[in-house]
Amino acid sequence: MDSFDVIVLGAGPAGEVIAGRLAEAGERVAIVESQLVGGECSFWACMPSKALLRPAELLAEARRIPGATQAITGTIDAQAVLDRRDEIIHDLDDSGMLPWLEEKSIALYRSRGALDGERRLVLESGETLEAAKAVVVATGSRASLPPIPGLAESDPWTNREVTTAKEVPRGLVMIGGGVVGTEMAHAWTTLGSHVTLVEGERHILPQEEVFACEIVTDALTEIGVDIRTGRKLAEVRGRTGEAGGVTAVLDDGSEVQCDRIVAALGRTPNTDAIGLETVGLEAGGLLEVDDQCRVRGADGWLYAIGDVIGHALLTHMGKYQGRIAADAILGKDVHLHPIADGTPPPRVVFSDPQVAAVGYTLRDAQAKGLNVRAVDVATSGNAGGSFFGNDAPGQTQFVIDEDRRVIVGATFVGAEVAEFLHAATIAVVAEVPLERLWHAVPSFPTRSELWLKLLEKYGL
Repeated sequence: MDSFDVIVLGAGPAGEVIAGRLAEAGERVAIVESQLVGGECSFWACMPSKALLRPAELLAEARRIPGATQAITGTIDAQAVLDRRDEIIHDLDDSGMLPWLEEKSIALYRSRGALDGERRLVLESGETLEAAKAVVVATGSRASLPPIPGLAESDPWTNREVTTAKEVPRGLVMIGGGVVGTEMAHAWTTLGSHVTLVEGERHILPQEEVFACEIVTDALTEIGVDIRTGRKLAEVRGRTGEAGGVTAVLDDGSEVQCDRIVAALGRTPNTDAIGLETVGLEAGGLLEVDDQCRVRGADGWLYAIGDVIGHALLTHMGKYQGRIAADAILGKDVHLHPIADGTPPPRVVFSDPQVAAVGYTLRDAQAKGLNVRAVDVATSGNAGGSFFGNDAPGQTQFVIDEDRRVIVGATFVGAEVAEFLHAATIAVVAEVPLERLWHAVPSFPTRSELWLKLLEKYGL
């Protein structure tokens, strides 16, 4: 039996952060991972998807800039984009991640592992591990596959296949208009696919502000995405590889021919085969934790971070939870901030235009019973915006709590607005009074002057 202070089950971003932080503090740490060190985000989600999206985003911006427009003489080289994507994900080889673990003396066990009682794990490779202090579940999630007739038999893609495909498919039907569906519809359309995007709600990106959904819908439609909102997939006919591909049958009876169906309908936590039943917990489903990421019902030794707790299925939030849990294991008095356990966290949709948001939307703030007011301006409606090209689409909205006079939500839509988000996150998390924000003077000429425009429109 190998003994450690802490054993981390899962080597995705959240698992890496907690293992590294504990090792730096002198703890003896082991990571158990059966797939790639770096996890979903590094190889099948965040990184490859942004590599597919970036070239078209740059070209679109250049086409809006006189002088740069005239220099564009061709179209996107799809194969070069795919090759660059493969460089970024290291051809699905995680060897570049291993020196970091070695430098911190973190033991890596390449195997599936499952709990076998308190602080004990049994690995498929045959080893048994014991933790003196804690076990951390950071096993992430997998794409959900709904029980739609014919879907499983059609060999559907999930985020893993759609972000790592080696060739440009002729036609895709994207089921789900959330972040994955929206981003991948944009990416593959610009690379030459005909994409049909199907969303059951009235708008794509249904969790965001309606104006953001409408702006992105217009942009996707303009590049050729066939968007079907208020519709669901009812049936799939045919099998991939047969002549004609597969047929997606929607609930209104319409049919769409394609090469592949892409399931982008949410995530399922990887908690069904990790031995939770051996410590009195129910296998499968989300793990309930306290504000130090300790799993309820496990007497303080079992922690969970990332997708398995369901607070926010975002890489940066899993890493944040990893820092909190590490410090809690080290005996520090730390607790999750409400933005990690209630208030919607910072999030970005890397479409073109991008959607970057933090905190509540207007409708969600009102549903919470807050006395709020929305203030909005054009994202590029200032001197700095002129450098991002003619007619760049975009709108920014702040949701302000009138009783406390603080920002409780912000949504930016526009070219490269992801970098705007952290300032808004600080304002929301720190509950900075509007009167103090007035003295945070943005540089001229930058698009950050939209903060002044918003405060002026509010009445300051």
